Amino acid sequence: MTGSNPTTQNEIPFKAETKQLLDILINSLYSDRDVFLRELISNASDAITRINFEMLTNHQVIDPDAAPAIRLYADKENGTLRITDNGIGMNADELAENLGTIAKSGARSFLEAAKEKNAGSVNDLIGQFGVGFYAAFMVAEWIEVTSRSFRPQDKAAKWRSTGSGSFTITDAEKSDRGSEILIKLKEDAKEYTEEFKLRDVIRKHSNYIPYPIYIGDSEERVNAETTIWRQSPSELKDEDYEKFYQSFTLDFEKPLNRLHLSIDAPFQMYALLFIPSKPERNMFSLRKEDGLQLYARKVLIQDYCTTLLPRYYRFIEGVIDSEDIPLNVTRETMQANRVILTLKKILAGKVTDLLKKWGTDEKEQYAAFWKKFGVFICEGIVTEPEAKDSLVPLLRYRSLNHGEEYLSLADYVLEMKPGQDKIYYILGENLDTLRNSPHIETLKKKGMDVLLLADPFDPFVITNLEKFQDFSLVNAATEKFSEDADKKDAEAKQEPALDESASQGLIQRFKDTLGEKVSDVKTTDRLVESPARLADAEGAISPEMQKMYHLMQQDFSAPKKVLEINPAHPLITRLAEVTDSDLASQIINQVYDGAKIMDGETPDQFAMLTRIQNLIISLLDQQKT
Repeated sequence: MTGSNPTTQNEIPFKAETKQLLDILINSLYSDRDVFLRELISNASDAITRINFEMLTNHQVIDPDAAPAIRLYADKENGTLRITDNGIGMNADELAENLGTIAKSGARSFLEAAKEKNAGSVNDLIGQFGVGFYAAFMVAEWIEVTSRSFRPQDKAAKWRSTGSGSFTITDAEKSDRGSEILIKLKEDAKEYTEEFKLRDVIRKHSNYIPYPIYIGDSEERVNAETTIWRQSPSELKDEDYEKFYQSFTLDFEKPLNRLHLSIDAPFQMYALLFIPSKPERNMFSLRKEDGLQLYARKVLIQDYCTTLLPRYYRFIEGVIDSEDIPLNVTRETMQANRVILTLKKILAGKVTDLLKKWGTDEKEQYAAFWKKFGVFICEGIVTEPEAKDSLVPLLRYRSLNHGEEYLSLADYVLEMKPGQDKIYYILGENLDTLRNSPHIETLKKKGMDVLLLADPFDPFVITNLEKFQDFSLVNAATEKFSEDADKKDAEAKQEPALDESASQGLIQRFKDTLGEKVSDVKTTDRLVESPARLADAEGAISPEMQKMYHLMQQDFSAPKKVLEINPAHPLITRLAEVTDSDLASQIINQVYDGAKIMDGETPDQFAMLTRIQNLIISLLDQQKT
């Protein structure tokens, strides 16, 4: 676009969606109209950032030596507010394009979101859909934008609108580069001609804009002169960090933790990173995507840089600022840049160290973090093998002996029983079911702890680990304990077990009754309190792989299991004495369904309920005789 493009004084209509949006902005009531000034200052800052980028490769610009500045001029007598910048500027065509239409689908998205909001909170949506400039019509009778493009050959142009449905573009006189927005304030918006009001809005909403903001011709900078991440942590209070975090994200819950870094070697870097209160962004969040804000020599390189942290740390919000990143680095070359790769390694290590120390020093707070963000750490172990060793200390699990507390693998090892040489775990979907699982009764009796793995990612992680320190991680459901130990446990049982003949007869009755539901029926010495359990058949695919196939929704049919019965349990010993074949069949099916429930499966609930009712009726009938 050049200065030869014609300008016009004819009325140019807004797009239909823009008209709808302007009607909402002008005619609705708002709880906080200050957002219009926040948006205009942000636009001015973006314009300066853009000229900085342009000048990296192009020095044929107007005012190449001009110091970046944003200025606000209030005129009480005429009831106007003027905002100026010396950014990239616009020519006539760019004014029509940028101010005559709202970015892409921004208007439609805004309108749809606005339908779901009360009028008093619609202002919270401004800034999310490319409609920030139009927020000024909340306070304006009319708006004029006079702009001069950075291109020496371009002419200045003026855009003007009352927000009534059209705008005009005319030639203008302006010798310096940048844009000037003149707002004729409505009667009820004259407060924005007061200096104290302007200062308050700037410090509340725009304090960390990277360029100086002045009021009038004064050289007193209103916004913070030093960005918070370049300040010494000793100079800052918790409130300073929280205020910055809130202004950066619009998340008004406090972050769970933070990391403030200043590194000189091997590269210079400042970093201020936050762990948010929850993984999900709220609908008003200023941060719409994963990634950190990346600055190089105080110039914004990327608003959402995803190459500076591993993907499993993508929940972290914050800012990175380095003097050593080449200013002309592009998105395409970002990953291959040696500085970026080194910074990524440093940052990942620092975040991991923070989490390790947090987990050791403040276990309850770390447990709260783990509940919300643990899935990201698990993802890292599974998807990035090179990170596994560093991430394993961050893992936390519920266990049999620790109630609602979370346990690290290192803590588990410290509490292992004398002679114990394995770390035991059990997989399932419900913690209460796992705590009462028949698979761990032998371990429970010995006082050994068992990790209760009920999260969907657990089978993937445990398969990747195999060992921790020198100890194998073993599924208690499939572990074969030594025969001597099993024999000693069996002899210690209080109830006399069935003899071999009675056991074989009862096993056959189970097989006849259950048929194809199971692959086999056996007796076991593994059980202490339960009458039966379902175990995987010899050579069957591991329980970990079964859960992984199920979670990945693969076309997979779980193999039939072996029903192992406890020959010393009162229910089993008395069942062997039952002569009524129908009653015995009902009890056998009930034992089988109970074992399915304890194994995390869901039996035929209607059949089970009917069977229980029949058994109760039989019991009541016996009471009559």
